[in-house]
Amino acid sequence: MSEEQPLFVGGEWVTPEGGYYPVTDPATEETVGRAPEASPDQARAACAAAREAFGAWSRTRPEERAAILGRAAEIVRDRLVPYADLARAETGATTGTARAMQVGVAAARFRRYASVEPAEWAVVPQVNEAGPLGRGGVLGALAVRQPVGVVTCVTSYNNPWANPAGKIAPALAMGNTVVVKPAPQDPLSVYRMAEALAAAGVPPGVVNVVSGRDVAVGEAVVACDDVDMVSFTGSTAVGRRIAEVCGRDMKRQLMELGGKGAALVFDDADLASAVAGIGTTFSFYSGQICTAPTRVLAQRGVYERLVERLAGYADRLKVGDPREPDTVVGPVISAEHRARVESYVDLGRKEGAVVVAGGERPGPEKGFYVAPTLLADCTNDMRVAREEIFGPVVVVIPFDDEDEGVALADDSDYGLIDYVWSGDVARAFRVARRLRAGGVGINTVGRNMEAPFGGFRKSGVGRDVGVYALHAYSEVQALVWPG
Repeated sequence: MSEEQPLFVGGEWVTPEGGYYPVTDPATEETVGRAPEASPDQARAACAAAREAFGAWSRTRPEERAAILGRAAEIVRDRLVPYADLARAETGATTGTARAMQVGVAAARFRRYASVEPAEWAVVPQVNEAGPLGRGGVLGALAVRQPVGVVTCVTSYNNPWANPAGKIAPALAMGNTVVVKPAPQDPLSVYRMAEALAAAGVPPGVVNVVSGRDVAVGEAVVACDDVDMVSFTGSTAVGRRIAEVCGRDMKRQLMELGGKGAALVFDDADLASAVAGIGTTFSFYSGQICTAPTRVLAQRGVYERLVERLAGYADRLKVGDPREPDTVVGPVISAEHRARVESYVDLGRKEGAVVVAGGERPGPEKGFYVAPTLLADCTNDMRVAREEIFGPVVVVIPFDDEDEGVALADDSDYGLIDYVWSGDVARAFRVARRLRAGGVGINTVGRNMEAPFGGFRKSGVGRDVGVYALHAYSEVQALVWPG
């Protein structure tokens, strides 16, 4: 990787008009590289390049597009180690997470969409009586999926490989062209992804990447008249601003926003399974993930034991250099974000929560580390229980019966993914169906990567993953003819 990373616009590596800014390794506070600061005009030029490329790309055979995505998957796999090293340096993820869950998942997502899905299906013929529109007869119909057009993909900082790949791959498979605006904290990995796609044969202008810390760059790629759809992953506050812009021009939206996942643990739950699942909030991306079970609702019969075991689990996790093989919890993304997470822990104390694990800044002198922290004796009206902290912090709230547990879980602005732990499978499924969340994990935090993903309420708009992503990045056209 060169010291100064150029933009990628119209198939060319372009010098940024705004210069460069340093990308910081959150584990060492050293500079990883220098990222390009695009100007708003360059952002609009990227959208124009995507618009120019759209016609030819949308008319390519689906098999040809699939073959390119397949080659991209192989290139990413072949370069897994250097790509993962860069991702680890940009994000602070552990080596295992960077390889398996960042670069590895990105390659898998390109491979997933390197297959041709049926894009049309017959509609039941309709018998029409004679009337103002013509003589009576039978009308046949065909529903056809067509690409939306130019898609702006605004991606999150917590996974600069899997998140962009989850947008780019299905969008390209459907015949769209894309402009990617990566998060300013870790954009260098996304440029490596563009490099791999270009090597795989993606034509100029089909994929464009523009980065920058100036909000004007993001606003330009959202508001540009050349853009037909915006796919965004990030905070609800920013999502609301993007939705307002999209609403003015009736642009399509796909929004994956914040979360405050409730984990209901019933008296008959397998506590080992529940602790291991909830404990991923401490370790997986250091809690910087919207799907984390951060708000634990424990039935009173198991409450004290669950708190004790979660505290012991948190205390045993090694916090430190993500390059070390035994490190479990790496840093958060920046000094500013560490301060934000720590302020929530202090707020929890003031609100009356009891800190039973963590709560103090851990040992490494360099790096933006936060100790895995457990707050017990919480109530659902506390800010630490209602607001997304996005760090290795778990709150625990007691409940008495099933109805109260469901009511507490649904008493939230969010509704992305909730969880239920119970030895009674029938009850677990019954409770899951009552929860107002886009997904529910039943005795697991695992995800089926063909299942639809998205949220209720302020957790987002639309669904993606698997075939649902192909639906998200397409419009349905009806063709009707006389039988």
